[in-house]
Amino acid sequence: MRLGDVLRHCGIEDNAVYVGYYGRDLHLSGDPDKVVISRGVPVEKALQPETLLAVRLNGEPIPLLHGGPLCLVCGGWPASASGKWVHGLTVRDRIHDGTKMGGRSYRVPCEPIAPGSDIGDEQMCIIESMPVKSLITFPRSGLRQPLAEALTIRGHAWAGERAVSSMHVSIDFGQTWQTARLDKPLNRLAWQRFHASVTFPRSGYHEVWSRAVDDHGISQPMVLPGWNPKGYLNNACHRLAVQVTG
Repeated sequence: MRLGDVLRHCGIEDNAVYVGYYGRDLHLSGDPDKVVISRGVPVEKALQPETLLAVRLNGEPIPLLHGGPLCLVCGGWPASASGKWVHGLTVRDRIHDGTKMGGRSYRVPCEPIAPGSDIGDEQMCIIESMPVKSLITFPRSGLRQPLAEALTIRGHAWAGERAVSSMHVSIDFGQTWQTARLDKPLNRLAWQRFHASVTFPRSGYHEVWSRAVDDHGISQPMVLPGWNPKGYLNNACHRLAVQVTG
């Protein structure tokens, strides 16, 4: 069911700012009164038609292992925004201040900083839509590939609240790129499959890199785009090691 439908049915005031969730996670201390995590999303995100309170997975009740019987699903945002074992929601007139909402939890510097810099919590911003990213899912890294044969590449790409507009692969450490075939997403926030075939010019060690570009023209970077204390949002190009023989 859509979270927005539930909120509208219950009624939300004009001053609503955030929707926070509470789950049944058990604290490591074993104290049932201690909250492990209680995060949330802005009302605008909560009201999106893709934001769900899910009770079924592939037509079956969601298993306990996957957060059943009730999960909050906020596609395109970090997994911390999607609560498992949900047993309560709260509508706030301010940014939700539940456990793991403050400090450096799921936050990055609002402005770029030098690696290792000391930065105050007030200079950290909450992670929202995820950046463009891709992963090569086939074959696995470290394979041996005959020189005379083409290598088939498959993977997935996504861009948070945006769409992936093009997909590229490189076999020469990013000096040149070839366009990969990119499938359309099944829905607005779904991952997109990509496919490519590459041939290597000589034997020896090679790498296959993947690089996605979103519909705003933003590309994956070659390296981690910015240092942050927790190491969040690493969307550097994925690399596949290949030893070419022949």
